[in-house]
Amino acid sequence: MELLSKILIALVALEHIYILYMEMFAWETLGRKSFKGALKDELFTPTKGLAANQGLYNGFLAAGLIWSIFISNELWSTNIALFFLGCVAVAGIYGAFSASRKIFFIQALPAIIAMVVLLITL
Repeated sequence: MELLSKILIALVALEHIYILYMEMFAWETLGRKSFKGALKDELFTPTKGLAANQGLYNGFLAAGLIWSIFISNELWSTNIALFFLGCVAVAGIYGAFSASRKIFFIQALPAIIAMVVLLITL
């Protein structure tokens, strides 16, 4: 179960590395595809800087999750992972209410599942 927990945490981290890439470096291509219908086409160029800033924050979430995997102290590893997974879940829930419901399923739900599995392993 501990291995499953680490795998789920790593998957959530990888997702946020992808989001970092999309928002910081491919906003006008991948971002346009991902947010089709949520943003007007003409808004991608002027919001490129804002998206890059959001991407950086997603990178911080990924970094915290990756860090939690490598912490040798089990209590600290669990607490750090729960903190960053909680941040991801809250951001996903907020995004579901403020932007698109699919954000809940793409971002929040995987983090919540990882949190549940992590708590079961305690």
